[in-house]
Amino acid sequence: MSNDTICALATAPGGALGIIRVSGPDAFVAVSSLCSVRCNAVAANTIHYTHLVEYDAASQHQNIIDEAMVSVFKAPHSYTGEDSVEISCHGSRYILNKVLELLIQHGCRMAEPGEFTQRAFLNGKMDLSQAEAVADLIASTNKATHDIAMSQLRGHFSSQLAQLREQLLKLTSLLELELDFSDHEDLEFADRTELSSIANKINKHITQLAHSFEIGNALKQGIPVAIVGKTNVGKSTLLNRLLKDDRAIVSDIHGTTRDTIEDTMDIQGVTFRFIDTAGIRQTTDQVEQIGIERTFQAIQKARIVLWLIDQQPSTKEINELTERTNNKKLIIVVNKIDKADNNSYNLLNHSFVAISAKHGTGIETLEQAIYEAADIATLADSDFIVTNARHYDALTRAQQSIQRVIDGLQMQLSGDLLSEDLRQALDTLAEITGGQITTNEVLGNIFKNFCVGK
Repeated sequence: MSNDTICALATAPGGALGIIRVSGPDAFVAVSSLCSVRCNAVAANTIHYTHLVEYDAASQHQNIIDEAMVSVFKAPHSYTGEDSVEISCHGSRYILNKVLELLIQHGCRMAEPGEFTQRAFLNGKMDLSQAEAVADLIASTNKATHDIAMSQLRGHFSSQLAQLREQLLKLTSLLELELDFSDHEDLEFADRTELSSIANKINKHITQLAHSFEIGNALKQGIPVAIVGKTNVGKSTLLNRLLKDDRAIVSDIHGTTRDTIEDTMDIQGVTFRFIDTAGIRQTTDQVEQIGIERTFQAIQKARIVLWLIDQQPSTKEINELTERTNNKKLIIVVNKIDKADNNSYNLLNHSFVAISAKHGTGIETLEQAIYEAADIATLADSDFIVTNARHYDALTRAQQSIQRVIDGLQMQLSGDLLSEDLRQALDTLAEITGGQITTNEVLGNIFKNFCVGK
């Protein structure tokens, strides 16, 4: 790890206040050169009022740049584990650039994206999954993604992985102990029945974590909800009503919507990505046909499908859409209840939500149905939800290794072969927390998308 002292602006420019972070072996010397606070001499974890000054060699006077608060953190009790200082001053671009310029003159260099958090990882202040949670926390846009990031940052995911690795390590140790006594062919330290039972439990847990990535990724991007139906049933009106904005063009002309229109909104702290689609009908218009094809594509990508109707559909139509959405959450929405008797619908035992998109009747009931279709309550009972593609890849490979152990036990393979697969599972799980990350290239790829001040 570099022994340079780094500095960076940690707040967005243009605000009333700005915070500049400094970390490294010469952080105290560099900051002390700009103010009256002797960082080496003051107590750790203290804040001091001071003036930031620039020494003018020509006049031999000090020019005051700004008033500031200086927070001093001494190693190892800081975010990075190094001597660190945070300078809080006014948010003027001139002031902030001037302070950074003076810090560079006194031995600092500008930090790379994510370098503060990377140093925290390398100094053992957090593992790699916690470091990645910092970026997720900054990027969180709703309560669900915030809660997941906070859980990961507090080490809940790391704790689960540690428990899994502890069980795997115990089994591996017993199998490798057998290899040390290979001259005693009938000697077994690891009971194969117990080993199979534990391997199956570990496999189930890893599989559950890997499967949670589908919903975890949807929570980060917004759970996709496709609004489908015939032309002029009110799909665009419903989208505008849900978003509380005139996002889509509304017209009595059939085929007005010819492409998908997407936008997001939060329902009870969860982001949903609504997709208004072209009306489904027979048409010779080539452009509209493309739009209808994209409607079917939207159904395939969606997690939830809202089928909007304003009259009794045929049995064929019900069966066709049910078949297209057999692995989706389908909500049938009867629109225009201000004009029709919604009790007259026969939907082949499918329940429905009755609304008036034009007047807003039943919209709250529909929003609740959408929220429940996302199975958020079930997710709340989960140990952890995976949202990181790198973690998902590692879990998938670990699950494959464990599955080979289970298959090997059934085939009564020797302990050395079983041990090798267990070792691979251990190493793969270690990649998530950083136990097997050894190259700068891998670390650089992880931290490159961080903001500079982190």
